[in-house]
Amino acid sequence: MASARTVRVGRRTVEVHRPDKVLFPGDENAKEYTKGDLVEYHRAVAPFMLPHLRGRPLMLERHPDGINGQRFMQKNTPEHYPEWVGRVELSKEGGTVCHTVCDTTATLVYLADQACLTLHRWLSRVGRVDRPDRMVLDLDPAGDDFGRVRQAARWAGELLDELGLPAGLMTTGSRGLHVVVPVGGRHDFDEVRSFARDLAELLAREHPDELTTAARKKDRGDRLYLDVQRNAYAQTAVAPFSVRAKPGAPVATPISWDQLDDQDLDARRWTIADAVDQARTDPWGDLMRRGRALGPARRRLDALRG
Repeated sequence: MASARTVRVGRRTVEVHRPDKVLFPGDENAKEYTKGDLVEYHRAVAPFMLPHLRGRPLMLERHPDGINGQRFMQKNTPEHYPEWVGRVELSKEGGTVCHTVCDTTATLVYLADQACLTLHRWLSRVGRVDRPDRMVLDLDPAGDDFGRVRQAARWAGELLDELGLPAGLMTTGSRGLHVVVPVGGRHDFDEVRSFARDLAELLAREHPDELTTAARKKDRGDRLYLDVQRNAYAQTAVAPFSVRAKPGAPVATPISWDQLDDQDLDARRWTIADAVDQARTDPWGDLMRRGRALGPARRRLDALRG
C-alpha cells in the first residue's frame, strides 16, 4: 500500500496519505472505493461543487477508518490544517467555533485526504451568516418507497410554483430528496424557517394520508416526513455533489424536475463513478444565482392557508 503521493492542484501541492486505503468496502452489491478514488472525484467535481460551497461555513463528516469505522462530525478547524484552507470564526451559544470554508479545489482535495466524506454546509454565507440565501425542504420517507418521494416532490413543486418560488431538486444520496429554494437573503433564519414550516404544514394538510410534519417518528406512521429543521441558524444541509458514507459511495446530486419521471431514479442513483456526468448536464442552470424575496410568496401562502 502506497504511504503517500503528491497531488498538484493549481498553485498548491497536497500530500495524499495512504491513497490505497479502502474507505468504501465492496461487496456483491457495491463497488469498492479508496481514498485515492475520493481525491480524484473531488478534483473532477470541483468546478460544479465549489459554487455551492464558496463562502459557506461547513461541518465536516470524517471517516478516517472508512464507512465501517468511527464517524467524526467536525465543526472546529484543527490547527494543523494548512494556512490556505479557509476559516471563519462564528459565535455560537456558549462560545465560538472556527468553521472550515472550502473555496478552492486544493481545499476539496485536502479534505478528501482527511477522509472527509460528506460536507454539510450552512444555508448562509460568511459576511451575512444570519441571512440565509437557501431554504431546504427535506423529503424524508418512512421506508424505501421512492415513488412516494417523487410524488411529494411534485406536490411541493406545484405549491412553490403557485407561490412564485422556483426550486431545484437534489437526491440526498441517502433515502430522500431535498427541495432547494434560492431566497434573496433579506430575511433572517427565524423568518425563513417559519415560512418553510407553514409551507410544509399546508402540504401536510392537503395530503394528510401521505405527508406529515410530526417531529417524533412514532407519530408519523408510514407517512413521509417534511423536515424543515435545517432552516435555522448554525444548522446545515448536505452540500450538492457531496459523497455519503454508505456502501457504493452514493452522491447527493442535483437533478432536473423532468428526471422525477425516471423510474430508475432513487436517492442513491449516482455515485462517485458517474455523478460528474450528471453535473455536466447542468440540471439547475442559473437557478441558484437568482434568489427570490419571500414577501410576495408569504402573502400568497397566508392566503392559501386561510
